[in-house]
Order: sequence, then C-alpha cells, then structure tokens
Amino acid sequence: MSLMAPEAIRKKVEKLREEIQYHNYRYYILDQPEISDAQYDRLMRELEKLEKEYPELRSPNSPTQRVGAPPLESFDIVRHTLPMLSLANAFDETEAKDFDKRVKKFLGTSQDIEYVAEPKLDGLAVELVYERGQFVVGSTRGDGVNGENITQNLRTIKTIPLQLIRKEIPVPERLEVRGEVIMQLKKFYELNRKREEMGEPVFANPRNAAAGSVRQLDSKITAGRPLEIYCYGIGEIRGRTFKTHSEILQTFPKWGLRTNPNIEQCKNIEEVLEYYHKMNEKRESLPYEIDGIVIKVDRLDLQARLGEIARSPRWALAFKFQPKQETTKILDIIVQVGRTGALTPVAVMEPVKVGGVEVSRATLHNQDEIDKKDVRVGDTVLIQRAGDVIPEVVQVITTKRKGTEKKFRMPSKCPVCGAEVIKEEAIHRCIGLDCPAQLKGRIKHFASKRAMDIEGLGVKLIDQLVEKGLIRDVADLYYINKEALIALERMADKSAQNIIDAIEKSKTKPLSKFLYALGIRHVGETTAEDLSRHFPKLDDFFHLSKEDLMEVEGIGPEVAASVHQFFRDKKNKESIELLKKAGVKVIEPKAKEKGALAGKTFVFTGALKMFGRDEARNLVESLGGMTVSSVSKKVDYVVVGEDPGSKFDKAKELGIKTLTEDEFKKLIQ
Repeated sequence: MSLMAPEAIRKKVEKLREEIQYHNYRYYILDQPEISDAQYDRLMRELEKLEKEYPELRSPNSPTQRVGAPPLESFDIVRHTLPMLSLANAFDETEAKDFDKRVKKFLGTSQDIEYVAEPKLDGLAVELVYERGQFVVGSTRGDGVNGENITQNLRTIKTIPLQLIRKEIPVPERLEVRGEVIMQLKKFYELNRKREEMGEPVFANPRNAAAGSVRQLDSKITAGRPLEIYCYGIGEIRGRTFKTHSEILQTFPKWGLRTNPNIEQCKNIEEVLEYYHKMNEKRESLPYEIDGIVIKVDRLDLQARLGEIARSPRWALAFKFQPKQETTKILDIIVQVGRTGALTPVAVMEPVKVGGVEVSRATLHNQDEIDKKDVRVGDTVLIQRAGDVIPEVVQVITTKRKGTEKKFRMPSKCPVCGAEVIKEEAIHRCIGLDCPAQLKGRIKHFASKRAMDIEGLGVKLIDQLVEKGLIRDVADLYYINKEALIALERMADKSAQNIIDAIEKSKTKPLSKFLYALGIRHVGETTAEDLSRHFPKLDDFFHLSKEDLMEVEGIGPEVAASVHQFFRDKKNKESIELLKKAGVKVIEPKAKEKGALAGKTFVFTGALKMFGRDEARNLVESLGGMTVSSVSKKVDYVVVGEDPGSKFDKAKELGIKTLTEDEFKKLIQ
C-alpha cells in the first residue's frame, strides 16, 4: 500500500519531469546536450523511484512511461480529423514546372509563387495528437481517412515529446502533427546484422524496418528498435493560427517537435529545381534514405484556395529522384576472391539502370545470405544501389519463378588457384598461400592512393604483372625494371618510365600509411593511425603481444589477434625486410619529448564535467602523453569522473594513481 504523496513530493516529481523534458529537448531536438548520460540516468532513476513509491503520481506522459504497456491483441482504428492526403508525383523538371504553371493558373496570377522544399523521407507517415500540450493519440496514415492507433508504440520513440514545451510560445489547445518515422541507415544495417546473428529474417530496407517496428503489437519490441521522427506539417489546430507553412516549421522546434535541417524556403520554381539537384547530389551522404523532395506552397491562405483533387492537394507535389531499386534477372552466379582469400558470390544480371547508373552485377555477400533469400540462377530479383558501392539483391520475386531456376553452392576449391576452401563463420576463404587472386588484391590495395599511392598502377597492369610471374609479392614492385614493363602489352617507353618514377616516389611513407598498405585484416586507415601513434616504431610490432595491442583505444581482441598474427608470420616478415632493402623508408611519428606529460599514460573512466572525453585525450596527447582504453601496470594515471566503472576498481587493485577531474586540470595547467 502506497502513501499519499505530500505536496513537496508532487512538486519534486513535476520538477523532475520538466528537467528531463528539457534535457530531452537539448539532446534530441537541438543536439546540444548539457549533462552527461550518467547525470540523465540519475534523474530518471529518481523519478522512477518516486513514481513507484507514489503510484497516484504516475502519468501516461511521464518520461518513465515510454515503455511498459502490455501487448495488444490488435490495433484500434483512428479517424483523422483532416485527411492525410497522398501527394501527386513528378519525375522530371518538365512535370515540376507544369505543377508551378497549374498553381499560377488556378490562382489567376503570373507572379512567382513562394514554396517550401523539403526532403521526401522514406519512412512511415504518422499523426501525433496533442491536447493542451499532452500527447494523447498517435496513428498511422492508413488509407488517409482512417489509421491504426499506435499510441503506445510512438511513446517509445525518444524524439517524440510526450508533452510540448510551453515556455517560449504558448501551446495550442489541440494540435495534430504530421511526421515521418524513419530509421537511419547505419542503425538499419546494425539491426539487420543482429537479426542475422539471431537467425531472424532481415528487413529489405529502412522503410520496411521502420514500418514493421512501429506496427508491433508489443511496444517493448518497438522500444528496442532505433526509430526517430521528423515533423513536417499539421492537421487540425485549435488555439493558434499561422500564415505560412514555413512559420509552422519554425515554431515546431520551440515546442520540442523535431524538424529536418535540410528544409529550405524558395522564392520561385527555379529555386526549387536548384534545391532538387542539390539534394539529389547530397542524398548519398545523408544518414537516412530520401527518395525525392516535397514542394509545398508556403502561404496557407493560398493552400486553402487551391484545395485538393482526387485526394491529393493541389498545393503540394512529390518530385521523385530516379529509383534506387529495380527488378532484373540473374543470369549466373560467379565467385570472386579478395586479397584476404574471402570468396564473395556475385550475381551476373541482365543490365538495368538503378539510380541513373547501368548495373549488371550485384553482391550476394555469402552462402548464408543466398540461402536466407533463396536466390537462384534464373530468378527475377529486386536489387538496390546505395552510393557508389556494388548493388545488392534485396529479395527474390518468387511469383516469377518457372521451375527452371538453379540453386547455388559455394565451391569447395578456390576457383582461381584450386586450393582448399574453408568456412570461417559466414565467410568461405581460400587457404592457398600463392593464390593469384589474393596477390592481385593485395597489390591493388598496397598501391592505392590512401596506402603507398603508386600512381598509374591500375588493375589491368597488376593482372599482367602477376599472370606473367613478374610479381609474387608486394615487395617485388620495388625490384621490377623498366625493360620488364616495356615488354608488357600496351606499355610504351614513356608509360613504363612513369610507372618506375611513381614506384620510386612512393618509397617514403608515414608509418600509418605503411601499416594500412600491408593489408592486415581488420586494420583500416583509422586503426593504422591509432596503432602508429601508440607504437611509433615499425620494429616494435614484431614483439608486441595481443595484450599490448589491446591497450590502444578502440583495439579489441579480434583486431589485436589479427595484427599479432600478421607480424608473427614468417612470410610477412620476409616481405617487410625486402621492402626495406629496396629502399622503402617508413617515417615514424615524432615523440613529444618536451611535453609536460611526456612518457605518461592515462586512462579516463566515468562522466567528465569539465571536459569532453575527446577533448581530454587531445589535451594529454598535445602535452606528450598517451591515452589508452584499458587499465594495466603500464598506466600512470586513471582520471575518475562521475559513476566510474570497473576501470576505477582495477586501478585501485593495481595501485595506480587516480586523479579527480580537478586534479587532472591542475596537472595539465
């Protein structure tokens, strides 16, 4: 039996909710947090404790109630006060200009029309209803007139405020907000990877993932999905008036409603077209999927005059980009061998244009992926292309099958060298030490711009060098002569000399680039830089233990084992020695001997108040010190912030000196 809450407790609960709401606004809307995650968690725990002690103070819109509603048997139907209309589409500039002409003709004007241009997010359209600032109902678009009540699922999305901020601008008595629930690409790929590991079917694309996540009968499942929202319009509104759509969008963030940062006002249709081309170029760098832009007449009185036709507004248009997904037929499945020996199945397809680019091949990743999607030679499939990467098969269109399709199995022997193929987790790998395909891949990587940067050493030339036996190791590049190059196909005297000059020019490189060029599994550019900064001498790597390597920030057991194994391999040692003898010089990072913290190693644990974690690390390194992620006897200081974890305990156990943030500040001054 709970106690009746005293007035002081009621005020405390109210204050905690307001404080948490404020910090949610700073974090999710402004992207400018003022407190650490640990401090935020303490506020939540305090509120949870009080609400448990005094159940009558619980509220559906309390920050503690985002998750926890019991599963539903089905969704109720919600009727939208104003229909959520679908948009007419345009697919080229002529159709977009025709839209502008129709708007002007209907309004009886020849003057420029001002528009708002927005990214057309590829997610799930929803409506959020707020009464007196409190979130009361959330629903899907449905058929535009009726949607499904998904209120308890939408409550789990942290970018949706459960109560509006009312400090700067009074909130309306009733506000119906339209928005798009999305899933960022990076989080989508992470979700699919986890589902693969658990043996669950993967989502075809971020839109399907978002829609499937929002329409779960169990809100706990929705809460575990990385969803977010961007708000783009309103339905019914009582107690507030606006003159323009842009004014609505500018007001939303002041109420705590998130809007997309790429929205722009345009003075005329020409500026809209400029925006379209800009967003089309930008789309591949965005963290989420967009499939076009949305054009809206800015003035609301003009929107009202224009009205709607056939359940689409006359005042808005979706201007679509060229499709990134298309259907085609798989003609064959071949296997490519990479520089690490990994075998990758690739679908050879009937050529088709995807996103304006003609493609005829798509990656199938691995045998497990082929089995999950049940991809067969002869299948009609849906493919997609993102950025400049090779397209991938999204799904098989099984209704197009004729019964003549053939299943595919990875070969037991390497298709290039005939060596045995083994399976490591999901990857099939050739174990042939002298596999030409692996050698070609290693040379291509070694000579690439971000590695040793040997200009002019292209794929066709590498193929010839390997196939004619002129190169059996990357080190052989530095022993080849001009005469051998001239003897190759399509290689004139000048071209051969250019290659020799480029090879000579590449002989001096920083340690980080050299490490990256070696092609060590799991070592990319960033990891190579981290390794070179902590271990500035190349010869050190031949003696480092896995434990030594794991002291580097961001280096885990898998990477450490890979680096350790590489430098223990006799053949790799011989190759590096040959590179040195050929005149390859590795520039080792200069040690910061004169810094006040020279030779000192630091570990940070817990939440820091005075410094960001990266800022603190940079300060140490600028003074000649070093930062690592794990505590060992080699560490000199452990800087302890709020709520420190096991690193603090380990420091005490090993007798390592610990510093408060104030003590650390004095040390670096």
